[in-house]
Amino acid sequence: MYKIEDKGQWQKIEHQEGPVLGIASDSTVQLIEEDGLMFKDLNKNGQLDPYEDWRLPIEERVADLAERLSIEEIAGLMLYSSHQAVSSGNDSFSKIFGGTYNGQNFAEYDGEISDLTDQQIDFLVNQQVRHFLLTAVDSAEVSGKWANNLQARSEGLGLGIPVNISSDPRHGTSADTEFNSGAGGDISKWPEQLGLAATFNPKTVKTFGEIARQEYRALGIATALSPQIDLATEPRWMRFDGTFGEGTALVTELAKAYCDGFQTTPERKGWGSGSVNAMVKHWPGGGSGESGRDAHFAYGKYAVYPGKNFDEHLKPFIHGAFALEDGTKKASAVMPYYTISYDIDQKNHENVGNGFNRYLVTDLLRETYDYDGVVCTDWNITKDAPRMDDFLSGKPWGVEALSEEARHYKALLAGVDQFGGNNQLQPVLAAYQMGVEEFGEAAFTERFKASAKRLLTNIMQVGLFENPYVDIEATKDTVGKPAFMAAGFKAQLESIVLLKNKQVLPLAKKTKVYVPKNSRTQSKNWFGQVIPAQEIDPINTEILNKYYERVDTPDEAEVIICFADSPITASYDTEKGFLPISLQYGDYVAATSRVKAIVEEERTYHGKTNSAINKQEGLQVKELKERYPDKRVVVVLKMENPTIMTEIEPYADAILVEFGVQSQAILEILSGNEEPKGKLPFQMPANMETVEAQQEDVPLDMTPYVDEVGHVYDYGFGLTD
Repeated sequence: MYKIEDKGQWQKIEHQEGPVLGIASDSTVQLIEEDGLMFKDLNKNGQLDPYEDWRLPIEERVADLAERLSIEEIAGLMLYSSHQAVSSGNDSFSKIFGGTYNGQNFAEYDGEISDLTDQQIDFLVNQQVRHFLLTAVDSAEVSGKWANNLQARSEGLGLGIPVNISSDPRHGTSADTEFNSGAGGDISKWPEQLGLAATFNPKTVKTFGEIARQEYRALGIATALSPQIDLATEPRWMRFDGTFGEGTALVTELAKAYCDGFQTTPERKGWGSGSVNAMVKHWPGGGSGESGRDAHFAYGKYAVYPGKNFDEHLKPFIHGAFALEDGTKKASAVMPYYTISYDIDQKNHENVGNGFNRYLVTDLLRETYDYDGVVCTDWNITKDAPRMDDFLSGKPWGVEALSEEARHYKALLAGVDQFGGNNQLQPVLAAYQMGVEEFGEAAFTERFKASAKRLLTNIMQVGLFENPYVDIEATKDTVGKPAFMAAGFKAQLESIVLLKNKQVLPLAKKTKVYVPKNSRTQSKNWFGQVIPAQEIDPINTEILNKYYERVDTPDEAEVIICFADSPITASYDTEKGFLPISLQYGDYVAATSRVKAIVEEERTYHGKTNSAINKQEGLQVKELKERYPDKRVVVVLKMENPTIMTEIEPYADAILVEFGVQSQAILEILSGNEEPKGKLPFQMPANMETVEAQQEDVPLDMTPYVDEVGHVYDYGFGLTD
């Protein structure tokens, strides 16, 4: 009827008919046998309780468990940890989000990186956190071992509730890595979400979801903090490349395909042990930030709707993520964005962050659109924000004057279930007491239980109560296996857009090419860390020379290949205040922008100048063409935002656009080994005047760029030969 197998960190109990169970090798949880079937005595009371009985409907199990929870345990379920790095590296995430081990840094510790940090143990034991956000990991094996350690510790506590581990998107590429059809990798490599949109192919997006789902579960991850289905109607937004673009119908279809791919266990045609919860973001759409600013920062707190087009931004949720086709019906969780959706609250007329807004969460999402999944705030909305330009601080937009405890209470009254980035019970328990004082103990306890049921459902429907553990050998075989790598590389190829080709491409093998280096001025990253001025070689010479012959000077070359990123500009400076976000490389003066900002007059940047830190990347195209008029010039543009082409296109003989792909994929297109298939999932503006004139909330309302041969760089454009 069943067999037990030792998996090292855990014991596997496999039924002939029924789910696989898993318990830690040193677990205090005992097995209960009934009718030849095995069950886990998670609360260690010696009897089979309804929530432990996998034969019962999930709704019945969840209802039973919710009644057993104390208020402290529910408050713990409402917490979602800060970013957790399980990495010995020196990258920003590892440095900022790492922890200590017995009071020591990892460099001083004689244990393994997969051991739990002091902070993680505190989260589990003292704060009763059961939702963790995983960032950087050293390897798939390390991730699996760490996840197993986390689950084993949680299993021995209280009612034995397993941990729901989540991740932001983690399938991006490194340009210098090389694809080998017979080899695996650390994880499959796919274009950015905007690149998936450039394929215009829901089947490709669903395939990504199906593969990423398997890799996530092999890593121990059961929730994806994705997809980002904001309608990208503001071309200057710094999160533009994380979206599916600005075409409402396309974004809606791809949202559906993505969620179906992640959430569906094929053999169950719905929820099962192979499923990953999809937390769609950001309700009610974060793509209309005022003047393109982003709400991670105080200077970007407002989303505006000058075109009165708010309802358009809801469509990818209502008709996409909430209308799935494969059995799970709806994305299981929603994350409101940081933004204040300015003047949208039609009931209470409050201009507060979306996670604090009852009209948006309860009246609109829950009641009008009948959504009963988990609503989790974006990270740190209840913390203080001492500076305008601080990424790591809180984002309490519109409720800055409230205490941290009162912010939690306001979010609960708005209808949220969970607090992203909060590891501490105290403010949630304080909010509970506020609710008891206002509504009475019975009423507010039921309010807490309602959230508990939603949160427990998402843990239970993906099979974690039966087996939260991963088989490390299976993890090593699954994550980045050759078939998955091949599928990702195929999607990269499909995403590349050919904008222009004056009979230059394909480039013959062993053509002599000159690739100039790029230089950037000093800047800051998201975390406020200074990035010194630097010179960058945009392509690995070894990979390039497998296709062409790289030469040291333009004089030696037959073709010049320039690589450039979209223009990068800051939108705020502590001394200069608000600045224009520019989509051109040369210095930009905001002569035609709004004289008065929509929300507060002083938020205007009218008449101010800004300069891209990577201006040389774009301006060098003209310089090289003018110095070497007889040389063919090819431009490869990595596009994170729609880019104004007046400084590039007239001087380029061929232009490719890519969205975070490996260099090898670009070279496959340049060489003619693969045909370009991608199309623009957005408009490319003719100039900054049309950018300033467009309305932040309206898609496809710019004058597109027209190139020298008359091609219009509009939504859906892309040459295919």
